[in-house]
Amino acid sequence: MTTRPTRRIALLGAIAALPLPALAQARFPDRSIRLIVPWTAGGPADLGFRIMAEAVSRRFGQPVVVENRAGASGTLGALALQEARPDGYTVSQMHVGVVRQMLLNPRPPYDPINDLSYILQITGFVMGLVVRADSPWRTLDDLLAYAQANPGRLNFGSLGIGSTQHLVVERIGLARNLTWTHVPYRGTSDTLRALLGGEINFASEASGWTPLVEAGQLRLLATYGSERARRFPQVPTLRDQGLDIVVDSPGGLIGPRGMDPAVVAVLADAFRAAAQDPAHTAFLERMDQPLMLLDGAAYREQMRRTMEEERGLLRRLNLLPA
Repeated sequence: MTTRPTRRIALLGAIAALPLPALAQARFPDRSIRLIVPWTAGGPADLGFRIMAEAVSRRFGQPVVVENRAGASGTLGALALQEARPDGYTVSQMHVGVVRQMLLNPRPPYDPINDLSYILQITGFVMGLVVRADSPWRTLDDLLAYAQANPGRLNFGSLGIGSTQHLVVERIGLARNLTWTHVPYRGTSDTLRALLGGEINFASEASGWTPLVEAGQLRLLATYGSERARRFPQVPTLRDQGLDIVVDSPGGLIGPRGMDPAVVAVLADAFRAAAQDPAHTAFLERMDQPLMLLDGAAYREQMRRTMEEERGLLRRLNLLPA
């Protein structure tokens, strides 16, 4: 005697026949997603990801909650991922410092290439050197001449020891045989408040300084990229000013190691669309940040190459641990 399949068995069979991405999309996400931004609130990385979080929340019908975890030179997001379940409900903003800080650490707590899931590269960060508008230095040459005449007297702020912003200034110092004092801060907004308050002489920071430069409170002396910033074409790059230093700093989205590729694809699609949302592209225009979309596999490979380049740089700067 044959048994007719029940409706439940037929339904289960239909679900089992669905391809993996369809299954992932059917069940993910069914609750809120935690998005870690490893900087203080108010900086360019934080603001851009908050805009994208809103767009992704609308797409998913689930909250994407931004959690700021500033400190440890921007590695607290990657560190949190080492303890998180690889289910896609905890992700973090990614930046080059996540790689570099593990080179600087004699006992690195994670492998920045193999202990993370790379989801999407999203944007680059324009960086530059700024002083207060009432400072005596109108050009980078003015500042460097003062530093040459007053060894060790100047101090500068950045996101932290070993951050991209910090290392650029140290490279300038090596190139021109200059000495100064580094003061680390927890985020761009903190660094710029310290500069405006007179705690430091200059700041090496990402483009969170843009509104303050446009308002006439800060003066931009140089940008670090391969090309001049679109919003400030009159400001020369370091290379324009005779320094062979070029820094284009991409950032993106990562998750814990071992994520389901289908969940990675769902997140990548959502954040790719959010990155191209008019609200986010308008923000990028204001901050003069380029959109640099790259899928997870290509992003991982780029960071692998970057790690080897960074290792060589840190070796030249004598910053690698013994």
